[in-house]
Amino acid sequence: MNKTIMKAGWVLLAAAMLSACATKSDVRKDGTTETPVFPDPQSVTFNHDRGTFPTADELENVKAGMTKDQLYKLLGRPHFSEGMFAVREWDYLFHFHTPGQGTDNVTTCQFKVIYDIKKYARSFHWQAVDPVEAVCPPSKANTQTQRFTLSADALFGFDKSGLDNIHASGKAKLDEFAEKVKHFDKLKAIRIIGHTDRLGDDNYNQALSERRAETVRRYLIERGVSAGVMNASGVGESQPIKACDAKLAHHILRDCLQDNRRVEVEVDGSGAL
Repeated sequence: MNKTIMKAGWVLLAAAMLSACATKSDVRKDGTTETPVFPDPQSVTFNHDRGTFPTADELENVKAGMTKDQLYKLLGRPHFSEGMFAVREWDYLFHFHTPGQGTDNVTTCQFKVIYDIKKYARSFHWQAVDPVEAVCPPSKANTQTQRFTLSADALFGFDKSGLDNIHASGKAKLDEFAEKVKHFDKLKAIRIIGHTDRLGDDNYNQALSERRAETVRRYLIERGVSAGVMNASGVGESQPIKACDAKLAHHILRDCLQDNRRVEVEVDGSGAL
């Protein structure tokens, strides 16, 4: 009886090992196939079963001849359970921001890497998931400049500029902005520009605008936006967007000039704000 159980166990183990070694697709020795077989997208295991958002630069750097270690450093580990031995297929579930297309403006694609018998990447294959008629990967959007404007009064108390002075509502808007730009397909530069109204001394207003811009930059760094792409500057009262009659009572004039007290964020990249 024990021998029968042991024999059955070895048979099951051998079957499991063969399954782990087997490729899903009909892969040739040179790492190519005519019929790539993709796993069920719902079986993804990486990132809490969600897949990832690759950047355009990461995908552009995927080349034939790369080793598994090189691809691991570039794209991360495969997103599906690929087996244990002699694995020659790596599968990923990738998402892309595509305004006007896909669920919540996101297109989802599967990406397969096939290795040759020497474990060098040789062929790459895509399959659309959502929408099923999507082109994968999506055509790379031209880098464009987008502007995000925040009222300084919504961000800070009047005449304030420190991290501790940012209102909760202002933090919520900056948090939302940070999450969006972190998922840009390509992010080249973020310019943060502080503005004031004309009330007060010119030099003081210039310094205040610079401090506010720098505070926003520091806050975004704390929220995970790359410091290397951001630049903060101030222009004081030199670029008003609203004119108000100087004869107005001071408190009315201050309210009228509110639009001029602002922080503008210009983003050069591919993505949606």
